Amino acid sequence: MSISIHHIAIAVHDLEAALAFYRDALGLEVTRRREVPEEGVEIAFLPAGEGEIELLRPLDPEGSVARFLEKRGEGLHHICLRVDNIDAAMERLRAAGATLLSPEPRVGADGTRYVFIHPKSAHGVLLELYEK
Repeated sequence: MSISIHHIAIAVHDLEAALAFYRDALGLEVTRRREVPEEGVEIAFLPAGEGEIELLRPLDPEGSVARFLEKRGEGLHHICLRVDNIDAAMERLRAAGATLLSPEPRVGADGTRYVFIHPKSAHGVLLELYEK
């Protein structure tokens, strides 16, 4: 099974302020920016080497990213790993006793299949598996 880092997600209160740093000060280019209502966030992707930085701003004040920001403040939200076969990866993780946050992969607007792994299973880090 091939695994690579797809993106590192950073939760922010103010997307424009975050872009002033990541885009303007660091010089990273925004390649995609959109709202994802099913996840309750607005996102901006900025490629950095082989992977990307994903900035997350909550749209829903009751959503998971808003709760994350309230509890922990701005910072690392999750690490996304690209996998070749998400079904096989999920089966392997379940066999190892990992807790997945949904029983089946979700499907994004672009057809990407993804699932989150509970931080308790990944030593305190929320992980996302991504199959494109």
